[in-house]
Order: sequence, then structure tokens, then C-alpha cells
Amino acid sequence: MTGESAVDRLRDAGERVTRQRLQVADALAAEGRQVTAGDLWQRMRRRGRRIGRATVFRTLEALVAAGVARRLEMDGHVYGYVACRPEHHHHLACERCGRVVEIGEQYIRPVAERVAADLGFTIDDARIDFYGLCADCRGPA
Repeated sequence: MTGESAVDRLRDAGERVTRQRLQVADALAAEGRQVTAGDLWQRMRRRGRRIGRATVFRTLEALVAAGVARRLEMDGHVYGYVACRPEHHHHLACERCGRVVEIGEQYIRPVAERVAADLGFTIDDARIDFYGLCADCRGPA
């Protein structure tokens, strides 16, 4: 992960830094795509990590609270998790392969500014995720 480390981000959010939390953060970052908590736990177990299922679920929520991860909704109202860099950003999530791409604020800022101007709303934060098919899954246009 670039920028601020998971350790720093957990501490800054008031979360405890434990070996297991760092293992989950590393395993999630290694995925490179969104993954459910159950799938992440199974993959960690297959790789020889001795960690409880409930610990993975709780840890993912702590990572979300610290900004180390983001929770994205998948089909069937199931949550997927993806590792995140510390800079403010948004996501493109492929509904077929699970790949998640972070997109910068430059794509969203014009929309936010227009909403603020047109509706007189002061926007403090925005978290926007787009769902669809990535270029690889969509195939030739």
C-alpha cells in the first residue's frame, strides 16, 4: 500500500493494531478485487493462517472504519471488501469478475459542484461506487 501504512491508519482511527488485523489487511490487499468476508477467511485458512471466521468479519469492519478497506454491495445484498489507498477516491466495481478500480476525485468533483450550486447543498463528503462490467468482461464494443 502506498502512502500512510495500515498501522498508521488503524492507530489514527483509534483502532487497535494487532497481528491478526495486519494479516487480514495484507490478505485483502493481495486479493486485488472485492471479496466477501467468508471467501477471504477461507483463502487465508488455505494459505495456512490460523484465524477465526468471526475475527476476519470483525477485522474487516475495523479496517473499513479506519479507511484501510471499503465495503461494497454485491448481488444478493452481500458485502464485498476491497483494500483502499488513503487518498479520497471512488470505485468502479465489476459485477462479473469482482475487479475494483479506484477513480480519483476529478471525475466526481464537477458533479458534486453542480449539485451544490443547483440545490444549495453543502457537500462535506461523497462516497460513490459505480457498478457494471469492466472492459475485459464487457468484451469488444
